[in-house]
Order: sequence, then C-alpha cells, then structure tokens
Amino acid sequence: MSLSQSLQQKLLQKLSPQQIQLMKLLQVPTAILDERIKEELEENPALELSDDSHDDSYEESKDEFQDTSDENFEETSSEEQYENIDISDYVSEGDDDIADYKMRDDNYGEQEEKTSMPYKVETSFYEVLELQLGMLKLDENQSSMAEQIIGSIDEDGYLRRETSAIVDDLAFRQNVITTEEEVESLIKRIQQFDPPGVAARNLQECLLLQLSRQKEEGKEVDLAVAALTRYFDEFTKKHYEKIQRGLNLDDDQLKEVMIQITKLNPKPGGNVGEINKAESYVVPDFFIMNNAGKLELTLNSKNAPELRISEGYRDMLKEYDRGAKKDRRQKEAVLFIKQKIDAAKWFIDAIKQRQHTLLSTMTAIMNHQYDFFITGDETSLRPMILKDIAEKTGLDISTVSRVANSKFVQTEYGTYRLKFFFSESLTTDSGEEVSTREVKKILSDLIENEHKKKPLSDERLTELLQEKGYNIARRTVAKYREQLNIPVARLRKEL
Repeated sequence: MSLSQSLQQKLLQKLSPQQIQLMKLLQVPTAILDERIKEELEENPALELSDDSHDDSYEESKDEFQDTSDENFEETSSEEQYENIDISDYVSEGDDDIADYKMRDDNYGEQEEKTSMPYKVETSFYEVLELQLGMLKLDENQSSMAEQIIGSIDEDGYLRRETSAIVDDLAFRQNVITTEEEVESLIKRIQQFDPPGVAARNLQECLLLQLSRQKEEGKEVDLAVAALTRYFDEFTKKHYEKIQRGLNLDDDQLKEVMIQITKLNPKPGGNVGEINKAESYVVPDFFIMNNAGKLELTLNSKNAPELRISEGYRDMLKEYDRGAKKDRRQKEAVLFIKQKIDAAKWFIDAIKQRQHTLLSTMTAIMNHQYDFFITGDETSLRPMILKDIAEKTGLDISTVSRVANSKFVQTEYGTYRLKFFFSESLTTDSGEEVSTREVKKILSDLIENEHKKKPLSDERLTELLQEKGYNIARRTVAKYREQLNIPVARLRKEL
C-alpha cells in the first residue's frame, strides 16, 4: 500500500479556551464564585478588586465567545513581536496620576489592635472513643488492636469491617499477630463505650446494644429485646400483627414495645462530634420580592464584583511609552504585561456575560411562573421545560440547563433551586395542561392528611386523583410517590 497526500476542506465547530472557561463560570454557583475570583486574582496580578465604580476604558468584544489569543504573535518572528509593540489601547492620555496625599486620610490613624477571628473547637467522634479507650487497661498490642477497631468505625458508629479483615490489617500494616477471638473480645469492650450502640455490625445489633444498656439501668425492656431478636424482619416491614401474635401481646403492650424501639438511635455516632461533616449553606443567586403586586428581581451582589485592571500595570506601560531607549528585556516585560491585561479584560467580560445570562434566564422563569411567585402556591406552577426558557431568552438549551442545575432563588415563600420550577405537563379530563408538580403537591397533601392507622394505598390515591380530574395511572402515582421519598402504605402505618 503506497503513501499519498491529499488536500481536503472540513467544516468543524471547535470551542476556544475562552468559551470553555465562560461555560464553567456560568455553572459555578454564587457560593463558589468568590473562590473562583480569588483564584483569578492570585494568578493574574493585572486584575484587582475595585471598591468604587472604575471605568476600564477598553473596547468590549462584540462576540462574547471571541478567541482572544494573539495569532499575530504566532505568525511573526520573535524579533518582530518586540519591534511592533502598540500600547495605545492600554494607556489613556488623559489618565493622570493621583497624588499620594489624596489617598490618605489624616483624621484616622492606623488600627493598632488587631482582632483575631474566634474558631469553634469541636471534639470529634473518634476523639470521644479514644478518650474512653484510655480508661481501659491494655498492653501495647491490645492498644494497637483497639485503635485499629476504632479507626474502622464509620461516622454513623457502625463497625462495617469484618473481624477477619481487621486481623489481616493488623498483621500487614502494624505487624501485630492476633486472632479473631481476641479482636472480638476487644470489640465487645468497645461496644460498652458511649454513645450506646457504637461498634455494632448492623442495625439489629445496634438497637439490641442500646436496649441492653437500658436494662442495666433497671428499665423493663425484655419484650422489646424479644421483638428485635425474634421478629426483626417483621419489625422493619411493619408487620405488627405477626409480632403481636408471636409474643402474645395485647394492643397496649404492642404499642409500648414499639415506642421503646422507635426511641432508640439508629445512628449512634451521628450526633457526637464532627466527622468530616461540611455544613452546606445555600447562598441564593437571585432575590424576588413582591412589591405591591409587582415582582422585582435582583441579582446577588456576589455575582457582580467590581473588577478592574491594575493601575500599577497601567503605569508600567506608561513608563515604557515615555522611555526613549527600549531594550529587549523591557519589550519582553511589556509583552508579559499585555498578556496579563488581555486575560484580565477577558475575565471581566466573562463575569459581565455571566451576569447578563443569569438575569435573562431568571427573568424568563419569573415571567413564566408569575402566579407562583405572587401566591407561593405550588399548584399554580405551570408546565415548563428547558426548551421554553431557551426560546424566550434566545440561549441554547445547554446554557439554560447549566443555570437551572446550580442556582437558587430566594422568595417570600422560601428558597428554591431553579430546577424546581421545571416540570412536564399532564392533561386533565377537561383537556387542560397542568404541571406534574401540581399533581405531586396534591398527592403529598392527600398522604399527609390520611388516617395514619389506615394509610391510603396507591390504588386509592389513584382513585382520589381521578375524582379531582387528573387522568393518571396507578404506576404513575407510585412513581411520583417514590420521587417524593414517601414509602408505601404498609410502611406509613402507625399504631
């Protein structure tokens, strides 16, 4: 097979690095945007925050996705780059230096006392266990074994690792040779630690350990222990009749046993200390207020930071322009400065484009779901898909999706993720299209108001919805119920 060369033309669609960065900026939520801006400020010294309105007199790009890479530098030699440096776009003739005395305020001295930020001191769950471990009389090998066991306990307080695996870990990692019996003996001792139920292998053992602790305190829990020991599967499935018949209990005794069990803690380690639990705070990207029947939309101020080009970098270009002798080192420095200023200008443009996209998308959503933002009634939500907002804003569906998946809006009725307002449509018996969100709200209300001793089955819920005019199948009701994280009727039953 011979080699050959040929010319052909291809039409390709390629994203520039600037476009990719703009997409990433668009999907960044407000809570993380501040960190993203700090990263850019650290990487680009030509960019800085401004406390007041500052005019960065530069020509805005007509196309926000325009590639700002300097192709001329690639086509010309390095010598031509240094000879053809034009800094007229970076230096304004009327931009006078500000006198130093105008930047000082002699009425206030420098702050002498530096305040320190207080930090919350937390004792972790593992530290609580290690403190109790120090009260046991153990030799060196036993201490290593006990620490290995505590390190294998998860944040809920359960020992998920098999005993044989712990023995292997001790042998290979710590060179401690032991047996499963010795490890089990230490596990039993650690299970006596606080909180009750710690180091259990499963939920049944966890609950039984807590009941055993209550029995030691003199409480009458024999029936509850028998119920969990002999009828744990029936308990998890709420087959109370089988438990009642098996233990020969009357209604009052059964109710008392179930109360004792339900008061136990299924996650003993969950309320002790902090174990890698990063508290998540929802920072709204938008605020919608009802001003006498007129909706007012505002953007979170963190989405609109005041950024500008560093005055120091502008001054460097001025000095270069005023100087008569321009050696190679100076020209290299000017090229570096131009690149940093170009990058800063692009980042400022990207932030402005992000603000514009967020506002236009949220405005379209607000207008489409006007009735909900006025009343706060979820049943007033209209069917809305990504395509509807994309057509109203002129944006691509993928752009609307990026905005909807990671942004929040604060209203008078609560804070909602934008994705909350998107839903499919469902046709009623009268031919009217309603949002599936409305059906889910009615379904949730029906289950909330049901008789807890006789909860509504999916078949009965289907009949009630059909009586209200919603043409819906039983399997659809089951799907909506699962999406609402509501269990089946049998598991909702209460004594």
